[in-house]
Amino acid sequence: MSGGPSARQAIAALRTGRAVTVTGAKSLTVVAVETATPEMLRIADPKGMAQLLISGERAAALSLGNARESADPAEPVLLARPSWLDRTAALALVDPANDMDRGPLGPLTPVALADPAAAAAALALARLAGLLPALWLMPEAEGAIQITVEAVAQAVASPEVTLVARAKLPLDGLPDTQIVAFRAAGDGEEHVALVIGSFAGKPPLVRLHSECLTGDVFGSLKCDCGPQLRQALKIIGEAGGGVLLYLRQEGRGIGLANKLRAYALQDRGLDTVDSNRRLGFADDERDFGVAAAMLRALGVSEVRLLTNNPNKVAGLEASGIGVSERVAHRMPANPHNADYLAAKRKKSGHFD
Repeated sequence: MSGGPSARQAIAALRTGRAVTVTGAKSLTVVAVETATPEMLRIADPKGMAQLLISGERAAALSLGNARESADPAEPVLLARPSWLDRTAALALVDPANDMDRGPLGPLTPVALADPAAAAAALALARLAGLLPALWLMPEAEGAIQITVEAVAQAVASPEVTLVARAKLPLDGLPDTQIVAFRAAGDGEEHVALVIGSFAGKPPLVRLHSECLTGDVFGSLKCDCGPQLRQALKIIGEAGGGVLLYLRQEGRGIGLANKLRAYALQDRGLDTVDSNRRLGFADDERDFGVAAAMLRALGVSEVRLLTNNPNKVAGLEASGIGVSERVAHRMPANPHNADYLAAKRKKSGHFD
């Protein structure tokens, strides 16, 4: 992505409350509802005319699906700006943590989008930034970061990585191990590969592990991530070698803050899939193209994949990495994660 600002710059701008202009058939200038300050909004939108752009999933959660402009949960939805929709009301509207405690807000009126592709690209940037997919559609702002729809699509669909560092990393009970750091070109995230032992020219045993601060570090019982990580390392070591990719895709790609929002919704009775959808995300926002790029950089073109998730198999194969075998990776349930595991099997198609 040369010749203009990158998705990384646009993501950084949204995270810091700055404006981004996405250029397609039309140009859309947006700021994130979460990070736009009152001062910024007063300067950029003094008449309070900015409309609210949300995801189709969030529109469905707000029961707007009976309107033609918001009937498809896969498409972005633009809401007309009523007089009562100030910054505080918008934050209450887009954050589902408030859904069960506040009174109804409305009426809300979906309106036609001038350029749905540019709107979808803008929401994709918000997701990559780890923000709620909710944006103010602003008048053109001076100094806004400019990015094309094509540049966003490239960052999402064709991830590129650069190998930036590698070193020996002795690990208890494992063969000689190297840790290799990669930086993704699209969003600047740093991902890690553990290259364990030797695979002797055979397809290595590979585990794709998405970062989980709560499970991996703090030992949360709400998921099975920590036990999966430790058991995967043990299995790879016993096999003589392989690769574990530690991917910065917290909360199945929605980011740490949004994962905690999903946890709060689960405390209110929603399952893991419905929580993500109510936040305005798909049930799984991960793209395993970055994992495929990391494997290629390590000289790996075919793997034995340690997983119960069919999406990981499909994601690698779609990105040109052959999967010669799927190796089951099961963890026992506990009283805190039994429903979570059942929802992944029932709604996300995970293998038993």
